[in-house]
Amino acid sequence: MNSRPSLRVGLTAASLLAVVLPMTVPQSAQAAANRIRLGSSADVSRSSWNGPAFTMNGAGAVVPASMTRALNDIRANTGTLDVVVLAGSSPTSGSKTPECDTIMGLTGVNSCTTWTLTASNDGNNSQVNTDIRNAEFVYFAGGDQCRYAAWKGTALEASVESVVAKGGGAGGGSAGHHINSPVVYDACNGSVTSTEALANPYDRAVSFTTGMFQWADYAGVVNDSHFVARDRMGRTMAFLARAVKDGLTTGGAAWGVGVEEGGGSLYIDRNGMGTQYGKDAYVVLADHQPEQAVDRKPLTYSGFKIWRLTPGTTFDFRNRPTCGYYLRSVTNGVPDSGLYNGTPVTNCGAQNGGALTESEPNDTRDTADDATALSSPATITGSMGSSSDRDHFKVGLASGETATLQCDVPAAYDADVYWLDSAGSTLERSVNDGAGTDEALTFTRTASGAGTYYLGVEAYSGSGTSPYTCTLSRS
Repeated sequence: MNSRPSLRVGLTAASLLAVVLPMTVPQSAQAAANRIRLGSSADVSRSSWNGPAFTMNGAGAVVPASMTRALNDIRANTGTLDVVVLAGSSPTSGSKTPECDTIMGLTGVNSCTTWTLTASNDGNNSQVNTDIRNAEFVYFAGGDQCRYAAWKGTALEASVESVVAKGGGAGGGSAGHHINSPVVYDACNGSVTSTEALANPYDRAVSFTTGMFQWADYAGVVNDSHFVARDRMGRTMAFLARAVKDGLTTGGAAWGVGVEEGGGSLYIDRNGMGTQYGKDAYVVLADHQPEQAVDRKPLTYSGFKIWRLTPGTTFDFRNRPTCGYYLRSVTNGVPDSGLYNGTPVTNCGAQNGGALTESEPNDTRDTADDATALSSPATITGSMGSSSDRDHFKVGLASGETATLQCDVPAAYDADVYWLDSAGSTLERSVNDGAGTDEALTFTRTASGAGTYYLGVEAYSGSGTSPYTCTLSRS
């Protein structure tokens, strides 16, 4: 007993450090990449799988219904498969494997392995990548999508892609939902609210990671989560305006997929068909350049197209619909009311190359028929169904582009035409008197970038079913 004090007195500072370090290094390494496997210790071996399949969840938890659908589709309802869950941190309470606890209760699961990775270089951990490549589904847990974005360019990225390529699947919830879109709102500079993003779409907290996962049929998408509960429609609108303005997506359009928490899950099958489970989801389309999206100025964007997906409804991501949406706009950072519910447009006009026939209701800019994609010259037809009828058509112009309009008006009524800006102000008009009197106007966009305008055809007197025909040329 008496020998212990003399031994302590004889230790130098350097020798004390040598005693302590071997105890702390293993703990740090274990915290960086921690593995917990449930189920069989041996992976399933099988020559082919029937995916891919994806689950996009509004909160971090696994949704049993959509996950069961994914696993059953991948394994073609026969045999079993292996799942890997990737997390950026361990739960602060309760089970250390909450996602695998749920997954192991589902039919057809051989094993579920949770990897908690807290350092970006953990994406190159050989055991992590072996487990992923041997799995048939990879689920990203909730947490911090910035940590997940840090795995871009590591071996982990290619390993997850290999799972999808062999007919497996991927998905996640909350942060794990974000990371599965080709344009990732990464929150690396902090989270942003809808109010903040609309007030300045170039706010420092609006940051993106691109080029990580690009799943088939899911191009041009920015995911968002906890969508209705945390009122995130506004910030998704800002994300999409930024994506279009900055060229983060191709084709001049960007799509948002916002999924609600509390059991909301969007399942996407091998053919690109999405089916909604549990709670609502929203698909939001920005298909033209914003009227205003610059640093330290509020967003102005007219005519976001919004599809509301209630549980059980579908959305074809491979052949994306051109109808069934409702329209909402943002003016000087203030969004329209009713962002989460609207009357869908069910007849979006009979478009055929350079022709468009009006579809009612199109009495406001929010319900305007979209003539932007028509080739020039385009033929636009409609009728003045009542003496108070006013038809609206949306038209996009590039900087320096001129729109010329010639309208043949039938003898049944007197109609006037107006060229409106995105806020509804009249820029040009033609108001010739007399039933059957034709109208014409010309407008040139001089501002930089692209802009959205509206053609308004208004009944001045009379009405009838006889059609008016307007020829719209752009040069």
